[in-house]
Amino acid sequence: MTTASSQPNFPGGTPEERESEMTTASSQTSFPRGTPEEREFEFRAHVGAMWSGSRLFIAMYTFLLASVCFAYFYLRSSNNAQLWRPHNVTAPLYYGWAIYILLLFTALMALFGQTRFRKGSVNDWQIAGWAGVLSGLVALFLQIFEFTKVPFNPGSSAYASIFIGFACVNCLTIFAGTYWLETTLARSLRIRKELGGTNPELSTAFTARSLRANVSAMTYFWGYIALSSTLFLWMFYRF
Repeated sequence: MTTASSQPNFPGGTPEERESEMTTASSQTSFPRGTPEEREFEFRAHVGAMWSGSRLFIAMYTFLLASVCFAYFYLRSSNNAQLWRPHNVTAPLYYGWAIYILLLFTALMALFGQTRFRKGSVNDWQIAGWAGVLSGLVALFLQIFEFTKVPFNPGSSAYASIFIGFACVNCLTIFAGTYWLETTLARSLRIRKELGGTNPELSTAFTARSLRANVSAMTYFWGYIALSSTLFLWMFYRF
């Protein structure tokens, strides 16, 4: 004989409550069972943690980029034995500008897509997002391929050493940003499969609201990448 205690512990409450929230049991397993006020409180904490975590991640990543900047300006100012940049060696300008333009394009696509997303045009956001993923992958390929085209050895000068370190960090930056952008698009496709209907990403379901918070954090990170890339373009690819 089945009792109330043997019923499945659905985190969204009764089936009627879950249907009114346009979600499924599988998409709400991360939220505890309770009153609507308790579930809303838990979700707000989830969104707040996502907002704070993304900003803390950018702050920590800034220290990594700051170490490159410190080494660059310190070695440039000291210029021991005139070995900072002998013969004004420079990394290939066309690769640097191509990578910068692609990263700027990806950041603009992320920003444009988020703007359209907020206005209800989910398809426009997805098209802009996939265009950004493609340009990010091309930028990553060019950054890796540039290692084969630099006109100096890694230890030939201070500039060469710092540039190789920067290029490795930039590969990590491009990969992280592109991966984050791709995962938000993949989550959007999963939400469409789970919830169904027209533009479920705009619904009040927990997974949809979590996606929107994630998109906002991802776009913020790509804006940060665009700004930092402008600084490094000036540092390493000047004539």
